[in-house]
Amino acid sequence: MGAAPAHADMEKIRQSGSLKVALYKGLPPFSDNVGGQFTGIDVALADALSKQMGLSAALLPFDADDDGMSGDLRNMVWKGHYLGYGPADVMLHVPVDPAFIRQNHQVLIFAPYHREGFVLAYDHDRIHQVSRFEDLAGQPTGAEQGSAGANALLSGAQGALRDKVKIYAEADAALRALFSGEIAAVMVTRSQYESALKTQGKSAARFPVTELESPVLPPRGWAIGMAVKEDQRALAQALESALQALRESGELQRIFARYGVSIVAP
Repeated sequence: MGAAPAHADMEKIRQSGSLKVALYKGLPPFSDNVGGQFTGIDVALADALSKQMGLSAALLPFDADDDGMSGDLRNMVWKGHYLGYGPADVMLHVPVDPAFIRQNHQVLIFAPYHREGFVLAYDHDRIHQVSRFEDLAGQPTGAEQGSAGANALLSGAQGALRDKVKIYAEADAALRALFSGEIAAVMVTRSQYESALKTQGKSAARFPVTELESPVLPPRGWAIGMAVKEDQRALAQALESALQALRESGELQRIFARYGVSIVAP
């Protein structure tokens, strides 16, 4: 079947038979290309939402914009990329944050489905307990390049940890370094940590986590949801209803569990 016209209303989307869903590239465990197959929690959620609405999912994977998430919303939701890619009908993995919503009036941000946050995972054989950044003194630590977790480690304990912080291209590489003994602790999101435990077959008893307070980390984490173009309220309502049905049936929790991740109520 043909793809829906850009910003099609609900009726045109139903006639097309497909829902165009924008997903980040390289965001495991939510969306990632593994051996030529696009997979992850958001991929499964896109399929489940579309099926619940009587549609098929047409995925539009995209690279994050250099201008930040507002650029992603412009390219993938309300305008389209200047190279002709997009826009989609809906984008997943959007922060549901009041200040961010006010800054992006061209879109509706709604339907939070998970709460994400940073955790410090550490090797219990090397560090008995961590309750503050100072407890990591002298230990090699790691984080993903450009992440808030990296900033937290670099600035933690008044910068005393900086010389021992190793920066990795991806969170998964930092976690593998923890599991192999290259580093003693890593600052990643809880979803990245839980997913890595499952895929790498590691024990939470050996590699526990703790939450550390930092001025550069949101104190309660952040909710993630969806975005559609501002005038697509009927589509937003249909997606919200579909998400609620998935939540009530237990399917949403099963999708997260498939990737080893515990869903956190937003």
